[in-house]
Amino acid sequence: MHSLSVIIPAYNEENYIEDALRSVAFADEIVLIDSYSTDSTVEIAKPYITKLLQRKFDNFSAQKNFALEHVSSDWVLFLDADERVTHSLEDEIKKTIAHPKHAGYKINFPHFYMNRFLYHHSDDVLRLVKRAGAHFMGSVHEKLHCDGSVGKLKNHMLHYTYKGLEPYIRKKESYAWFQAEQLYKKGKKATWFHLFFKPGYRFFRSYVVKGGFKDGIPGLTVAMVNAYGVFQRYVKLRLLHKGMR
Repeated sequence: MHSLSVIIPAYNEENYIEDALRSVAFADEIVLIDSYSTDSTVEIAKPYITKLLQRKFDNFSAQKNFALEHVSSDWVLFLDADERVTHSLEDEIKKTIAHPKHAGYKINFPHFYMNRFLYHHSDDVLRLVKRAGAHFMGSVHEKLHCDGSVGKLKNHMLHYTYKGLEPYIRKKESYAWFQAEQLYKKGKKATWFHLFFKPGYRFFRSYVVKGGFKDGIPGLTVAMVNAYGVFQRYVKLRLLHKGMR
């Protein structure tokens, strides 16, 4: 019988971490990789977790790769604090790792916003992998890689990423600074193409290509804020080059 470890990266997630941990109580091992939270995240998590790891955050890939070195199961599921595994997804995960056809599996994440799940604003993300050979690459947009073919699970992962309009915008602002700093370190510069075309394309892709218009006002809001986040990334990159952080 194959075993399953769950890795949860966290920083100041006291309002969300407990529900996330409860949703993966079926796992053989739960590992929390904490970036030295200053709230009660760790205290809340301790009764549920198998192992606590703490590491100063430098980038997402390094954080998750560090956690991968400390798990002991055959399979690993990566879960964020604002995500929940449903009972249907739990059953599918158990059956899948018992008789796997692939080395990794993508899961669909419909985002929750304005009291509804946005099924046309969702992503298929590789989250369930065989531990052997699994690793993350990239510091800004980290990607999980596995040795072998990749399939897709049928059931959704619930994702409560948008906690209201203001927190959503603040999150985009914060992430834009992080992305800009990573680009700055690589010597990248923001052009008019980045400032005008890329935000417009992000809106078009989210609202039209992915069908966000079918999600009503919430879908329009998400598409606009995502475009704003891209615009802010390159504005901040220009500021960094001018020494105006």
